Amino acid sequence: MASTVSTHASLTPVSTTQAPAAIGPYSQGIKAGELLFCSGCIPLDPASMQIVPGGVVEQTEQALKNLKAVVEAGGSELGKVAKTTVFLKSMDDFVAVNGVYAKFFGNHTPARSAVEVARLPKDVLVEIECIASLK
Repeated sequence: MASTVSTHASLTPVSTTQAPAAIGPYSQGIKAGELLFCSGCIPLDPASMQIVPGGVVEQTEQALKNLKAVVEAGGSELGKVAKTTVFLKSMDDFVAVNGVYAKFFGNHTPARSAVEVARLPKDVLVEIECIASLK
C-alpha cells in the first residue's frame, strides 16, 4: 500500500529531524490555515530514538524540547502557542512537571489541560501536544 501525503491545499504536514520521527501513521505537525497542530511529543532523544534517562523532570524537559522543534519547524514560535495538553502517567508528577513547564514557557502562559492517563506510548511518564498560531 502506497503512502500518501495530504493534497488538500490548506493542510501541510510538518517534519523535522530535530524532533523524534513519528512512531506511527501520523505527522509531527500539521499546518491548517493560520494554525499549527503539533502531535503529542514524548521524551525520545531524536538522534537515538530512545527515552531520555532520568525521571519525570528529565522526560518533561525532553518532551518540551521536541515540541519546540516541531513548533519552529512549522513556522511558529513558543510565544505563539495558544493551547497545550499535558498527559501524565501519574498526577503525582503534576508539581514537578509544572516547574519544568513554567521555566520553559517563561511569562507566556498558553491555555492548558493536564490529565492523568492509564498509559502512554513507550510507557513514558509525560506527553505534551499543542496548537500554535502561524500569524
